[in-house]
Amino acid sequence: MQEQRSAPRSAHSKQVFVGFGFGAIQSGLFLYEAQAGGRFDRLVVSEISKSRVKALRDNHGTYTVNIAHRDQRLSRDVRHVEILNPMDPADAERLVEAIADASHIATALPDIGLYRCGHPSVVDLLREGLARKSADLSLPPGMIYTAENHNHAAEHLERALSGIQPRRFQALNTVIGKMSSVIQGLERIQQLNLSPMVPGGSEAILVEAFNRILVSRITLPDADRGFVIFEEKDHLLPFEEAKLYGHNAIHALLGWLAHSRNLTTMSELSKHPDLLDIGRDAFMEEAGAALIMKYNGTDPLFTRAGWKTYADDLLDRMINPWLHDPVERVIRDPVRKLGWHDRMVGCIRLVSSQGIEPRRLLRVASIAYAELDDPMRTQLRERWKVDGATPEEIEAMIARLQAPATGQGVYISPVQHPVRTPRSNG
Repeated sequence: MQEQRSAPRSAHSKQVFVGFGFGAIQSGLFLYEAQAGGRFDRLVVSEISKSRVKALRDNHGTYTVNIAHRDQRLSRDVRHVEILNPMDPADAERLVEAIADASHIATALPDIGLYRCGHPSVVDLLREGLARKSADLSLPPGMIYTAENHNHAAEHLERALSGIQPRRFQALNTVIGKMSSVIQGLERIQQLNLSPMVPGGSEAILVEAFNRILVSRITLPDADRGFVIFEEKDHLLPFEEAKLYGHNAIHALLGWLAHSRNLTTMSELSKHPDLLDIGRDAFMEEAGAALIMKYNGTDPLFTRAGWKTYADDLLDRMINPWLHDPVERVIRDPVRKLGWHDRMVGCIRLVSSQGIEPRRLLRVASIAYAELDDPMRTQLRERWKVDGATPEEIEAMIARLQAPATGQGVYISPVQHPVRTPRSNG
């Protein structure tokens, strides 16, 4: 370990933010709010897409975010962002130095498995930067917000970073109920009248205005609350499960229902009240009823009235016409979304564990399962096995997913021109 130094260094008096992954959540939440809050003097983001790195650098570190409110959509610029490609050795060294200087770091990757992918990996870079932070007490302690859609992302990351002493960082779980997407293609961007990420670019960031973000309680001594809008919770898991098995599960359920009618955007569901009724009933009588039973008394959210307010708000936001949320985005990567602990099968298991029959969830999950080809079904079985499911549990779940296809469960009128579920891993 490097020798500790305690003499203050004036170069590190500024607040520094570092983000990993320049996607919709990083650009439309963390970097945007970091600038809006006025607490940071330096914004740094790590991105391996050479085209995105070049686009932002060519535009002098400025990009545009499209923000969907309930009644309008606005465009806002985020400026002075330093984008670094860790595959470039010079950029990697600058990134490590920025991590050492940073008081706030956010990982916003598609999956926690990507923490260890690549060379150098996110873990490699964090370990080196945090080791420098630990060796120099003049550097600020650092919070790491894990924005991957995993209930224990922070614990996974902290285990990967174990051994760094003294420990001057804390990984925090997050509950990010902010719907967002990166719209691809100049024609589509123009069709939606969006501002591209950079002038003339072929990507646009579109996020909803919602920014009530829940995070784990910060216990790191002398830590600065750079994101004052974030709300800390002593026990975050109930809210994480509400997000995954409430918000995410019903969003996916409505996505597959929309797909069954060949709809292209979630807002089109407003013209299909029968599908919205299925989603609302699944939200209240299946996912909601189970979570209320499990977490009754922990928070007003887990009451019938609290959950109804939550569900009504989310269902309204899910079909916001200003968000132009593509159905393809909502149902992509079905193997992941049918994961043993993920939104659909995980929710089915939760609901069943509380003695409630998940009729609607099972019926819609069966639609997704029926569209998987044989290699994807094999991949799903292997994923369940890795996630801890026994062979008996796997066979029982397959049987449950296949049963609705024989006519059981909730009736959904058939689609006239069925298409395959997209297989993108984005």
